[in-house]
Amino acid sequence: MQEIQDQKQLQAYLQQYRIEDVFHEPLLPHLGLYRFEPGEVLCAQGERSEILYVLVKGTTKTSLTSPEGKTLVLSFKTPPEMIGDIEYVERVELMNTVEAVTPVEVLGIRYQWLYQYGQDHAPFLRFILNIITYKFRVKSESMSFNLMYPVEIRLASYLLSVTTSEHNMLLTGDPADYNLTDIANLIGTSYRHLNRVISQFSEDGLLERTRGKLVILNREGLEKLTGAREIVF
Repeated sequence: MQEIQDQKQLQAYLQQYRIEDVFHEPLLPHLGLYRFEPGEVLCAQGERSEILYVLVKGTTKTSLTSPEGKTLVLSFKTPPEMIGDIEYVERVELMNTVEAVTPVEVLGIRYQWLYQYGQDHAPFLRFILNIITYKFRVKSESMSFNLMYPVEIRLASYLLSVTTSEHNMLLTGDPADYNLTDIANLIGTSYRHLNRVISQFSEDGLLERTRGKLVILNREGLEKLTGAREIVF
C-alpha cells in the first residue's frame, strides 16, 4: 500500500462520486488516498477491521475462506464500492478478504475518526445506509435467483459477475481461487450437474475448459443467455 499525497486528486474523486458532503470538514484531514498494486490485500478475513475504504479506481476481488481452508471467490468489484462498512457498523472482524486485481486507488479513513466525527453527520449516515441496504438487496436477489432459474442461467450469471472483459479466466486447479465444488454450492446445484453445464458451455463455444482453467470465450453469449437476469453474487 502506498499513500498518495495529492489533495487535488482526492478532491477530484470526492466530486466525481458526489460524496463531498459525506466526508465533511472535520473528517477531511483524516481522509487519505491510497494505491494498491495487483495482488496486494486491502483487508484479510478474520483480522481486526480499522479502516473504511471507498474504491474509486480499479478492480478488487472479494473472497471467503472456509474453516477447512477452502477459498471461494465471491465477486469482483469496480467503483464506487465501500469496503469495511458492515464491519464499521457491527464492530466485528473482517468478514471477507479483498485484494487488488488491477492497480487500485481507494479513499481511506480510520474508524476512530468516523466514530468521533461521523456518527451524527446525516450525509455520512445516509451514504453508509444506502451502501449496506444495497448489499443486502443484492444478497436477497441472489438467493431468490438460485431458486427461480435453471443452473445454466445461474452459472452464466456467476461467470459474468466474477469476471471482466480484461480478467476472463478462472483458475480451478488445486490450489485455486475457484473451486468447482464451492461454485456448485454457491449457485445451488450438484458438482456433477455443474460439470455437465460447463461441458455444454464448452461445446457451445461460450468458454474453454482446460486442465485447471475456465476461460470465457464469448461474454456476449453468456449475457444473451442470462438476458436481464444477471445477478451480482
